[in-house]
Amino acid sequence: MAKGGTTSYAIRRMRASKRADAEQWNERRRVCAHALLNRPWITKNGDPELFYWIKDQYTELRDWFSEYTGFPLHLTRTMAKLDKAPLVAQPWMGFEAFREVRDYTFFTYALWFLEGKTELDQFVLTDIVEQVSEQMASAGMTVDWENYQHRLSMVRALKQLRKLGVLVHIDGDETDWAHSGQQNVLYECDPTARYVLRHFPRAMGQYEELDEYQELIVYPDTAEGELRKRRHRVFRRLLLEPAVSDRDWHPDDLYYVITQRRAIMDNLQFMFGLEGSRYREGLFFFHPELSGECDLFPTAAALSDLALLFAGQLRRRLGERDWYVTDQGTIELTRTDVESIIYLLKNQYGDYWSKEHRTLGLGELAEALTVHMADWGLGAWTRSSEAGGGERFVVSAVLSRWNADYSLDDEETETG
Repeated sequence: MAKGGTTSYAIRRMRASKRADAEQWNERRRVCAHALLNRPWITKNGDPELFYWIKDQYTELRDWFSEYTGFPLHLTRTMAKLDKAPLVAQPWMGFEAFREVRDYTFFTYALWFLEGKTELDQFVLTDIVEQVSEQMASAGMTVDWENYQHRLSMVRALKQLRKLGVLVHIDGDETDWAHSGQQNVLYECDPTARYVLRHFPRAMGQYEELDEYQELIVYPDTAEGELRKRRHRVFRRLLLEPAVSDRDWHPDDLYYVITQRRAIMDNLQFMFGLEGSRYREGLFFFHPELSGECDLFPTAAALSDLALLFAGQLRRRLGERDWYVTDQGTIELTRTDVESIIYLLKNQYGDYWSKEHRTLGLGELAEALTVHMADWGLGAWTRSSEAGGGERFVVSAVLSRWNADYSLDDEETETG
């Protein structure tokens, strides 16, 4: 009996150990998937532990992203990168520091310059400026480095390259060059520079429409190819956009979302741990933790608190005004409607707001709030189809999933 009992105990311990190993493996895979989706890349020098986790699970990660998104996963001896691209470009997807289209132009041409350098090469800012000018001139574009705004654009582009880690700063300050046009800066190039821009499956000259640049792979002209393309479209949007309501899908993609929702939820839970729920307005996903690799709503910004208060106030006032909820769960508000709700919130809760938001006018606060909500897919400005109807802020049904008010002790916010 003693021997049998010992054997049974050993088997249970072995099974428990295997389960623990499997859970750890699954958790590491999710950590890797989130990092690949939300970071430009993972380098061996910058995060060696994560890099080796990705290397260990490379095949599984590569196959999943290839099957469900079409994103290629690149792994070299020094870095791992998921080549991702949005299906629907949104304003918030750009570089926050960039102000002009010209900033992106200089950013791209500076990358062209860096691709010709090795990690041992050193060069100065004026080398970049000179060669970028020549290359742009050969393409029929002109740049005037005597123009302060042009120099500022180049500085923003170079600082973004430094932030990404592909341009290594040695000495000097770009701001000095922006002000005088005379000072210089010494740099080195990181090998990851050639991986910043994603690779296209076809030669650039073969693309005729702007939408074609969304392409990640070439799909066969078959029923299976069309199904795979549709699956990739759906998963790309669900992973790269905060929320996609039914009204935002193409009819073919919506049919896939509705009929394959269980498979979609299972796959996103398996790879990312995301919790999906099907509502009348759409299929939405939530992160189970309060923090993660990605930006999460509500954010730490005070505007997120204001958006939650806005949701609660809107819910309470629905029966008092002639607003109505459409079949898609949306509500259309005029600019005056938005400002009136903010006015009520400011009178009721303004003492607890930041000084910045207390001092902003209703119009300025409404603009800041609606921009924040639009960035998170919680609403969007649109022009009314009615004659003289003006602009309307269409509040997404997603916002109805939140409600907020300050608690009785005036120290916390209750959400539900």
